[in-house]
Amino acid sequence: MKRPSPAEFRRREKLLLEFASAPAAAGHEGAVERLVEKWAARRRGLVLERDRCGNLIVRRRDFKKACRRKAPLFITAHMDHPAFVVLSVSGREVKLEFRGGVHDPYFKGARIEIFDAGLRRSRPARIVSLDAASKPFKTVIARLDKPAPVGPGCIGRWLFPRSRVKKGLAWTNGCDDAACAAAALIAYEGISRDKNLGHVALFFTRAEETGFVGAIGAARGGTLPKNSRLICLECSRSFPHDSPIGGGPIVRVGDKMSVFTPELTNAVADIAAAYQKKKPGFKFQRKLMPGGTCEASAFSFYGLKSTCLCLPLGNYHNMADIDGALAGKKARVGQEHVSVADFHGLIELIRETAARLDSPGLSARDGMERIWKERAFVIGRAARPGPAARPR
Repeated sequence: MKRPSPAEFRRREKLLLEFASAPAAAGHEGAVERLVEKWAARRRGLVLERDRCGNLIVRRRDFKKACRRKAPLFITAHMDHPAFVVLSVSGREVKLEFRGGVHDPYFKGARIEIFDAGLRRSRPARIVSLDAASKPFKTVIARLDKPAPVGPGCIGRWLFPRSRVKKGLAWTNGCDDAACAAAALIAYEGISRDKNLGHVALFFTRAEETGFVGAIGAARGGTLPKNSRLICLECSRSFPHDSPIGGGPIVRVGDKMSVFTPELTNAVADIAAAYQKKKPGFKFQRKLMPGGTCEASAFSFYGLKSTCLCLPLGNYHNMADIDGALAGKKARVGQEHVSVADFHGLIELIRETAARLDSPGLSARDGMERIWKERAFVIGRAARPGPAARPR
């Protein structure tokens, strides 16, 4: 694969920041949807569809025909990020629910911004109280700095400086999962032009942060054919001693709920290792990443073959120094960040996986069969066909 030009790297990073700056909450992913729609509309030969849950599919026009020869391969990412949704407004007092997973101490006195209905402008506010026992989601009361035209259904998020790239890191409102959505689109620019890869499509899900609602709906509702294979893209909490930022994209073996489809995971890991031999500058990691749960588990629970590629993430769910906060230190929210080198590496790995996943001899069983044919002689007579031994 030819090394991209500096201008191409900048274009990719611009798209990353654009996606990571788009306000989105579970069930309110419209800003991200519009970015996907805009990208797809500029490319001939692609089709954008919605399933009955509002998940998006981007595919080639010949996708269904190509899937008669090869099992469909979906590159997936979710479109939401932990965020607030306005429930009611009384003067400058705003009641919001928080859709996502963030520890209680981070809400105390935190600054947020609340967008108007058209997402044209945001207004700053400060959280003054938290109801952590509220169901189905935590609720807060926030006080606007000034009266503003916001109402039920408007989105709020933590208030941060503008997203930017600095010293090799992308500092953003939310990389999870915006960085992966951008990586998927960039990778698909090349994949969709390959005449042999018509069976590969993109799949963007809704409401992942509230329990994989979009993914479950797709699995239950028949959006995905039974023989589908899914490469789920995710941003996962980095642990410096184990899964460092800058160590390369991660072939994720499993999460705290399950181990993903071993055959698919192993094939992707083998592809990554072979690519690294061919291109020594390429870095990747192979890790369990047990700090959270991934859509790959949700899909596998419904009988679909799935695995995960992820980016090591700093300030997971905008929580800075999680361990310190849980130990009693003052909790503060922070910008999520990923390494731009890891981001570019993920794009390469997505492309390489799509191109090589169906290569002959790649499966683990093929490898075992090759060993048998080459080395069965070492066990001599026992390798010859004969009557089965009877237990005594």
